[in-house]
Amino acid sequence: MPEEEHAESETPHYPIKKPDELSWSFAGPFGSWDIGQLQRGLKVYKEVCAACHSMNLVAMRNLEALGYSEDQVKAFAAEYLVQDGPNGDGDMFERPGIPSDRFPAPFPNPEAAAAANNGAVPPDLSLIAKARAAERGFPTFVFDIFTQYAESGPDYIHALLTGYEEAPAGLELQPGTYYNPYYLYGPALAMAEPISDGFVEYGDGAPETTDQYARDVSAFLMWAAEPHLAERKATGLIVMLFLVVFAALMFLIKRRVWAGTPH
Repeated sequence: MPEEEHAESETPHYPIKKPDELSWSFAGPFGSWDIGQLQRGLKVYKEVCAACHSMNLVAMRNLEALGYSEDQVKAFAAEYLVQDGPNGDGDMFERPGIPSDRFPAPFPNPEAAAAANNGAVPPDLSLIAKARAAERGFPTFVFDIFTQYAESGPDYIHALLTGYEEAPAGLELQPGTYYNPYYLYGPALAMAEPISDGFVEYGDGAPETTDQYARDVSAFLMWAAEPHLAERKATGLIVMLFLVVFAALMFLIKRRVWAGTPH
C-alpha cells in the first residue's frame, strides 16, 4: 500500500493538538484560589456560558466562598427565576431564586437544548473541569504522579475556548459544526466560538481578551468541580508535616529505649 494511502487509512486520534500546560494559582501542593480570577470567571459563565450550559450541582450559596457577602449572594440569586411547586392548587410556579437554589438550567429539558443547539445537548458544567481532559500518555502521566499535575481539565477548557481555527483544506465538516483541533471527540464540535476580545466587561482592570476570559472561566469551573481543593491541599500538607515529625520522634524514642540493649 502506498504511504499516502496508508496514512489516510489510519484511524485519527483526538485531540489533534494537545493543550499546553498553563500556570494556575491552584496548582501544586501549595496552590490556592485566586479570588479575583474566580469572580471574573463567574462573570464569564453568567454572561456567556449560562446561555447554553447548566451547572446543576452548584448551589448559589457556595458563592460566598468567592468573597461575596450573604446579601450579595441573595441579590445574585434573586436575578434568576426558578421553577418551584406545586402550590396549593397543584400548579408549578416561578419565583425569584434564593441562595439554596442551584444554578438554573437554560433549557427545560434535553430535547429543547438539542433543538436550540444543532441537535447537540450542551453538557452540564458542574464537573466539566474534572470530567474532560486530554490523555497525557506514557511516560508523561508517570511524571505527573511526582509533579502532582492535576490541571489537565482547566488546560483543556482553555485550549478548547481559544483553539478555534479555519478547517484545513480538504477537510469536510458536518453542517453546523466548527473546527477545533483541541476537541476531544473529533475535528469539530457543534459549539461555535463563544467568546472574543471585549466580549465581557471587567471592572478590575484585567485584560478583556479571549485568552483571559478562557483562563478565568476555566479556573472558575475548576472551583465549581472541586470547591474544597485549596483546603484539601492545606490539610494534606499539615498531615504530611505531622507524619514527618511523628516518624522522627518514633525513631528517637526507639533509639533511646533500645540504647542499652546489645545487638
